[in-house]
Amino acid sequence: MKLAVFDFDSTLMDGETIDFLAEPLGLKEKVAVITERAMRGELDFFESLTTRVQLLEGLEVETVDTICRNLPFMPGAKEVIEKLKKYGYRVVVFSGGFRNATSHAREVLGFDADFSNVLHSRNGRLTGLVGGDMMFDFSKGDMLRRLQRLLGAAPKDTVVVGDGANDRSMFEHAETKIAFCAKDILKKEANVIIERKDLTEILMHVS
Repeated sequence: MKLAVFDFDSTLMDGETIDFLAEPLGLKEKVAVITERAMRGELDFFESLTTRVQLLEGLEVETVDTICRNLPFMPGAKEVIEKLKKYGYRVVVFSGGFRNATSHAREVLGFDADFSNVLHSRNGRLTGLVGGDMMFDFSKGDMLRRLQRLLGAAPKDTVVVGDGANDRSMFEHAETKIAFCAKDILKKEANVIIERKDLTEILMHVS
């Protein structure tokens, strides 16, 4: 079994979902500063995530879903997933972002499964609370190990692709570690670095 795991925000998608969600509230710049620091590894991921989601309190779920259905995918996203599946890979997304975005992206891009977080809502509006599979710095590595055991995929047959500090934990358990337009903290852990916004460049490093 061959396994390819992608981060979502700033990897398969060109931008950060939570920054887009903050825009209707007039908080995009404030949230983006926290996001950037978290992705550089300067802030604890859990604390930064919960702080940012609190700022979204009151946002209508309908607005959330509309934004998440219109996020811009990274150039080459659909093509690279199609090619990897032809090569025999199971393609999975691990996201510190939100299911509203990753579930829609799964339908459009065709990857096999998504693991992400859930924005809690009540009466059609966000409460400012969040929970789910990808809440901590270690979450992606932990989930990758479990998925490898479940599928029988060895590290030598595993490709991981990400851009930020919270992707480091999954880099530990894959032979092919791709830093895509990434922060310096992740490049240090990678054995493939791609600087151009074109996901099809990944195909030169897999088989």
